[in-house]
Amino acid sequence: MAQSIEENLRKEYNQKWTDLEKQRVDQIKQMEQQKDVQLKQREQQLLQQQEELLRKAADEKAKMVTDLEQQLAIRLKADYENQMKVLQDTNAHNTSKLAEMREKELEFLKKMQEIQVREQEMELQLQRKLMEERTRLAESMKKDEEERAKVRESENALRMKEMEKQMEDQKRLIEEMRRKAEQGSMQLQGEVQELALEELLKSAFPFDMVEPVGKGVQGADCILTVRNHLGQVCGKIIFESKRTKLFAEDWIEKLKADLRSKDAEIAVLVTQAMPKQLEQFGEYKGVWVCNFTEVRALVSVLRDLLIKVHKASKSHENKGDKMTLLYNYLVSAEFGEQWKAISEGFMYMRLSIQKEREQMEKIWKAREKQLEKVLLNAAYIKGSVEGIAGQDIEMNLLPGGPDMLLE
Repeated sequence: MAQSIEENLRKEYNQKWTDLEKQRVDQIKQMEQQKDVQLKQREQQLLQQQEELLRKAADEKAKMVTDLEQQLAIRLKADYENQMKVLQDTNAHNTSKLAEMREKELEFLKKMQEIQVREQEMELQLQRKLMEERTRLAESMKKDEEERAKVRESENALRMKEMEKQMEDQKRLIEEMRRKAEQGSMQLQGEVQELALEELLKSAFPFDMVEPVGKGVQGADCILTVRNHLGQVCGKIIFESKRTKLFAEDWIEKLKADLRSKDAEIAVLVTQAMPKQLEQFGEYKGVWVCNFTEVRALVSVLRDLLIKVHKASKSHENKGDKMTLLYNYLVSAEFGEQWKAISEGFMYMRLSIQKEREQMEKIWKAREKQLEKVLLNAAYIKGSVEGIAGQDIEMNLLPGGPDMLLE
């Protein structure tokens, strides 16, 4: 049965990995398609603008030809000398106009070349972003694989206990349990880790008292009451067991609330998924976090600390004046947890305000950049049209023109 379950889990993991790779390839294809669509739209816009400018130039040229024909028809009525003079003047004027039109056409071609260079730069930037995104995804997948390799060793020991619990608790429903094992029931895995944690604490610390918390009862999974060699209670350590793939921040707040309600001194979170700030066991926001393989060593250190604190407090037990009582309260775990709750609330509000301010500043900066981009492109188009058609066409977005706002 263990081999069958392991084979099914391996197939499910391979299927998920294939689906993830397929999604990543689809996303890359979708980004490339969007890029092609944007380039096509930009080309269509440029072609439409070019056609519009050519049409206006043709209209202007036709208008000029019509004006010249009318002038020639009127001047043909004059005498031959005046006609020759008018023809010479008209020829010189046409020559200057032709030179001016050639200069405008050359300027238009330069503008088109600048636009093409700008499009090539945009294409290069897009390709760079795609390469950076692919590299980031590859690094993320490599890191996930390394974390899975670290967790796989501890999972192998827990899988055997899962099988034992399935055989003992669900003999009458063997088919249903096989289905749950194939699906990787998170609740069953959590219960197995809780039982394994209780057995570990009982075997490692036989003089202490381990109190499991029943199903459906609000609070931590189990409580370890620490005793010294005389059997005196030195403190309590509450444990919360999690066996999921992702770490949740609300576990910390819930365990802190359980710490206050159970009147315990130390809270320990046993989890497979560690916070991003911790690579191994350590204190995180007032709670000790570790994986299942590190529980024994961590609890030994914390237990020794509680015994020493209890011994020190016993040596000052008969100094019952008000100053000593006040000092004991100020250094007690109750006061520390309450003050931590106040401090955490204040820091949360402060960070929330700071995040909102940063988000609004990012939005304002993005809008300002977009506005500058629109006005800059409008100034380029205005300069091109004025270079072809002169000052007869008004193309100001705002009173005073876009150049005023850019300044």
